[in-house]
Amino acid sequence: TVFPIFELTNHLFHIFLFLIIQELSDLNRDPPTNCSAGPIGDDMFHWQATIMGPDDSSYAGGVFFLNIQFPSDYPFKPPKVNFTTKIYHCNINSNGAICLDILKEQWSPALTISKVLLSISSLLTDANPDDPLVPEIAHLYKTDRSKYEQTAREWTQKYAQ
Repeated sequence: TVFPIFELTNHLFHIFLFLIIQELSDLNRDPPTNCSAGPIGDDMFHWQATIMGPDDSSYAGGVFFLNIQFPSDYPFKPPKVNFTTKIYHCNINSNGAICLDILKEQWSPALTISKVLLSISSLLTDANPDDPLVPEIAHLYKTDRSKYEQTAREWTQKYAQ
């Protein structure tokens, strides 16, 4: 016998999987500026994304890779997104974790991976030093912006090209 709860769980899994496949289709049809993403192999819950460093930032010319892991109850819970390319940024730590409200308490099921990638790209142009993941980098951002930008450019050239 099959338990009803198993059938419900299996049904929900397929609905969530369908929503992820729909997002992939939307991304391919209308990709966000300077961003791309897609599944790694056959695992629709594990994607790799690419963000090109915005031209008007210290990350210009860089190609940054990110890991996206969808929870089994996506879109009701946010995806886990982290940089796999090293980056010098006050809102991104050495493990690639990203301090961005929409990936945490401000997540909404109405958000999409496209919007998440655009928000991360925007963070590269406009850091948020008042909510830092790396306080010492945020301090430099606030006190010596040119040194911050120079270091960000150096890291971009070293790790993202």
